[in-house]
Amino acid sequence: MRLTRQTNYAIRILMYCATNDGQLSRIPEIASAYGVSELFLFKILQPLVENGIVETLRGRNGGVRLGRAAEDINLFDVVRVTEDNFSMAECFDSETSDCPLVDSCGLNLALHEALNAFFSVLQKHSIADLIAERPNMRAALGIDALAPRKAPPRKKVTAEHHAAIG
Repeated sequence: MRLTRQTNYAIRILMYCATNDGQLSRIPEIASAYGVSELFLFKILQPLVENGIVETLRGRNGGVRLGRAAEDINLFDVVRVTEDNFSMAECFDSETSDCPLVDSCGLNLALHEALNAFFSVLQKHSIADLIAERPNMRAALGIDALAPRKAPPRKKVTAEHHAAIG
């Protein structure tokens, strides 16, 4: 299985924000750090924002930051919202497959087992894990060269709001 470029950069955005220690991160800075277009990153942000993984703050001094603590965002959270399809073979979806063996073949069962194992491993690793003990990450991303921008405090999330986004 190969993850899309969108998922790869979604994880990179989150790593950048986590490395930036709660400061607001700006899309032009993230795009420059990774050598990709701002438009591409804006497209990637949409599912992350919709699922509460990232928060955006608009305005001249706006930017993006993690929607929750880096240790509370696992890789499966990101993959689940950025990947469109987890079909590993043509016969993976028994409702759309035209294979006469789809309900009696061991391949489909084995692929589902493999996919579940993949998801299980992703659930064990957080964004915080990806940046832990990497002292040169700030310098590698060019964060140390930027002027710090304090982020306004997070809004308190009510139970109703959390239910609506999660």
